[in-house]
Amino acid sequence: MSTRIPIFPLPGAILFPGLQLPLHIFEPRYRDLVGSALAKDRLIGIIQPQTSKDRAPLYAMGCLGRIGDVEALEDGRYNIVLDGEARFRVLRELDVTTTFRQVEAELIEDREGQTLSSVERAGFEFEARRFADMQGYSVDWDSVSRLDDETLINGVSQIAPFDAASKQALLEASDLRERCELMIQLMQFFALRDDGDEIVTLQ
Repeated sequence: MSTRIPIFPLPGAILFPGLQLPLHIFEPRYRDLVGSALAKDRLIGIIQPQTSKDRAPLYAMGCLGRIGDVEALEDGRYNIVLDGEARFRVLRELDVTTTFRQVEAELIEDREGQTLSSVERAGFEFEARRFADMQGYSVDWDSVSRLDDETLINGVSQIAPFDAASKQALLEASDLRERCELMIQLMQFFALRDDGDEIVTLQ
């Protein structure tokens, strides 16, 4: 079944079901978006545009988020936290009179409780440690080891410093195992250095 989703096109940002995304809302059209969502069902779709131009074409998939925490500032801005609910696939963009864009989309029912084998989990953690060390990130690996597979893989996918196309590929991976394999490939690829100091990027 299809549903109408008001969207926030945000380059370089993805959201996964079960995870959170904090946002500072300051543009008038997105203040309108948040105000409208708060008055209705508190639902907003996070999706990446394919370029940084205004009203650029959208990628095919995003994630529906429900506004949880919200702070309404005196000047009309908002600080909100979106709780990821379900991925969605765009069917078409709607012709609307609102200042914000809206799409017709179908929600994707992801299988709950997906897990990795112990070998897959160990392989991911090995590459993640190597990548973090190379990037100079400080990571509490004891806390990481206590995360369930889904929270770990999706969480790293959401915050990883990859380009928009790579992050989109992670969002569109069909299941947790495919996303894990892709994350390992991306960490290996991005760890390659060009001329000794430039990080290679996917474009």
